[in-house]
Amino acid sequence: MKVKQKMRYERPIIRKLETNMPNKYGLRTEYMPMTQIDGVPVKDLINEFGSPLFVLSEGTIRKTFREARKAFSTRYPRVQFAWSYKTNYLNAVCNIFHQEGSWAEVVSGFEYQKALHNGVPGNKIIFNGPDKTVDDLTMSIHNESLIHIDHLDELYTIINLAEKIKPRPRVAIRVNMDTGIYPMWDRFGFNYENGQAWDALNKIMRNPKLDLVGLHCHIGTFMLAPYAYATAAAKLIDLALGVKQKFSHDVKYIDLGGGFASGNTLKGSYLPGPDTNPTFDDFAEAISSTLISSNFESGDLPTLILETGRALVDEAGFLLGTVIANKRSSTGKRTTIIDIGVNLLFTSFWYDHKITPAQPFTHYSEDTTLYGPLCMNIDVVRESASLPLLNKGDHFVIHNVGAYNMSQWMQFITLRPKVVMIDPEGKPHVIRESETLDLINSMERVPDHLKKSSF
Repeated sequence: MKVKQKMRYERPIIRKLETNMPNKYGLRTEYMPMTQIDGVPVKDLINEFGSPLFVLSEGTIRKTFREARKAFSTRYPRVQFAWSYKTNYLNAVCNIFHQEGSWAEVVSGFEYQKALHNGVPGNKIIFNGPDKTVDDLTMSIHNESLIHIDHLDELYTIINLAEKIKPRPRVAIRVNMDTGIYPMWDRFGFNYENGQAWDALNKIMRNPKLDLVGLHCHIGTFMLAPYAYATAAAKLIDLALGVKQKFSHDVKYIDLGGGFASGNTLKGSYLPGPDTNPTFDDFAEAISSTLISSNFESGDLPTLILETGRALVDEAGFLLGTVIANKRSSTGKRTTIIDIGVNLLFTSFWYDHKITPAQPFTHYSEDTTLYGPLCMNIDVVRESASLPLLNKGDHFVIHNVGAYNMSQWMQFITLRPKVVMIDPEGKPHVIRESETLDLINSMERVPDHLKKSSF
């Protein structure tokens, strides 16, 4: 006799019927499960590599980069991308961008060494940041790297080194400025409005041992206003033309840094990020039009360098996880505990990441708080997300996690998981192994008098 399977209980809910305008998400409220990434089933990935699991799509990275390059190169004749190592410095990720023609942009000696290890020639490494040691500067001068000077103390150190070593340091200055964006980023570099930038340029140009090759700025992060880049470009152009007029010296490049928004949705946004955030074409139009319309002679147009990071890799990253349990808060709100915490998903502090179940489900949905597994009250992945029922053991996919999460993650309470990359043929590769207790313990040293316990 066939036993009829008992149907799963679904808690009833009362919703107020609205007969006027639809909500901000439109009329469709159904979810579609995400059962595969680049043709590889999510369930198979978790079964083989564990949960949680970072997954990167090589095909998406290459496609996104080519879209960005096309947006700028069709509008401006001299464009060079430099991959921002701090965004994601896993070697496999960096090497994709280098294969596509990107230089390396680094902000520490650690990242500089990584770029050299990845085969990037020294003259195609841009060294940014306020903390360059004497050893870092010596190494970058020997390798003929592009050194972006952040402050006068760094400038004086380079001048001192230039007295002792060759070749001539190839330098630029970082410029901060008012672009109409609040708050203004004036922590790094020399200010345009109060004359600091010109003071630094005069010091460099009066010193015969330094070679001024460029001007650099980085006006902010997750920028939603392309016009701000047009303002920044105009001010760097003004400095470059001023150097040309005063010293008869050509600035070879203008570096507008990064900061382009990805498709993520910032917390507090009324509409989803993909519907409102500027595209590569928007940024390219604002920047290129400003450069093309400037007073540079046609043959003297400087190279445009872009240090784009987040917008090139965010959409290529996914974080797969598993439901641990469901609870009700003291107010009756549904809460779901998952095996992914803010130690792995650092960007959950400022993004409302899209979360999709990885298996078929009921169309019933409810506002849900997603908690991670950490014993910390701040471990909240989503404060409120309209989700269908997810039961213990169910899997899910968190979208757009390729930027910063694999460079800012922390080993805290739990060990960091594997990172897998799916190649264009649909084959997954482990590009970073998961941490182990032995690995953590191998870096610790216990004094002899603490090796014996009292038990």
